[in-house]
Amino acid sequence: EIDICFDMFTKSNQMSQRQRDKLGRRINQALAQAVDSGDMVMALARSTREETAWSPHLKAKVISEMIMGDNEDYDEEIDVDDEDEEYQPTIVEKLVSGEGVLDEGDASKASAILKSEAEEMIKPFGKSDNHVVATDDLFIGGGNGGVFFDYSEGNRLKTPFSGNLGPLLQDAVVERAKQNKPRVIAIGDVHGCLDELQTLLRRCDYHPGDVVIFLGDLVSKGPDSTSVVQMAREIGAIGVRGNHDFEVIRWHQAIKSGADPPVVGSDHYNIASNLDVADLKWLYSLPWYLSSKELNALFVHAGFVSGIRLAKQNPRLMMNMRSILPDGTVTSKFFNNWPWARLWDGPQTVFFGHDADRGLQQYEHAIGLDTGCVYGGRLSACILPEKRLVSVSAKREYFQYRRKHFD
Repeated sequence: EIDICFDMFTKSNQMSQRQRDKLGRRINQALAQAVDSGDMVMALARSTREETAWSPHLKAKVISEMIMGDNEDYDEEIDVDDEDEEYQPTIVEKLVSGEGVLDEGDASKASAILKSEAEEMIKPFGKSDNHVVATDDLFIGGGNGGVFFDYSEGNRLKTPFSGNLGPLLQDAVVERAKQNKPRVIAIGDVHGCLDELQTLLRRCDYHPGDVVIFLGDLVSKGPDSTSVVQMAREIGAIGVRGNHDFEVIRWHQAIKSGADPPVVGSDHYNIASNLDVADLKWLYSLPWYLSSKELNALFVHAGFVSGIRLAKQNPRLMMNMRSILPDGTVTSKFFNNWPWARLWDGPQTVFFGHDADRGLQQYEHAIGLDTGCVYGGRLSACILPEKRLVSVSAKREYFQYRRKHFD
């Protein structure tokens, strides 16, 4: 079975939907012809035949590079062109390639070597004590360690094996990625705090394959909202819509309809004006909430009203609520003794943000992760499925806190 997926980018925005549909059908017809004629199968067979000629040592090296990133010291120790003498794989390479049997002594040595290599491995976004990170420095070799190889068309020839992997190595890379046990990292309100977000991902030991879920309010109040959205999109993160994200979307819609700029400066207007098309599309794609059956979890910005099924929850409340009063009134105001989460009885655990007043909240079936980073507090995350809490301190207070408290 062959599954094919492609993205189509047009050079001109003037192309009509009918023209795009026609072009898409032509591409599908060409792919179908390649499959039916056997050309694609023959190409896959040639690629597979080439890979079967590679030594186990070279396969292990490619797999390791694709998963763990570029390791220059490792490259210098290996001469893959030297075929004059028989290559003896190391203990770690035996472990990676699955060939050979390790006795008890070899196993303990391999464990020590892997631990040492893991400690020396390039961490995401540079060293832990380095807070100066370029906004677009997500890629390996960009100056701060990075996370991914840059597989864009302009940089493709500089990537491992020019960005081309045959079916055998693709399967091997996928299997190694599964062994890394991808996790879910839920992150509280970022509010444009880019440096703290990068530090938090590093503290969480984020690796490609982990799923990052933002609990809303990525933007506004903080120093670099546009870069936070760009980074979230580029690492493949998902999230839910917060009230400040919603205001940016509203301003973008107003700008498109020809509305005049605000007389008084608006942070939301400025953000909407500066986000590029791809980042705006990502922001528009954020839903009111996310549900995970596997994790038995819900993700929302502000909260839920207990006793109402999800499809009937009010989107405005999901973005704004903080308290539920004894008479059942749902309000966005902070009433000290009446947090909504105290009433949530599960069975799914809700992960939410929005309520910096209360800080970290931990109930039987609800965890609040807004710990007021933009106000000089902390940026917090919860790693699933183990529900491990991780947080980092804000570099400074970016926005003065001024909340009215009610009893």
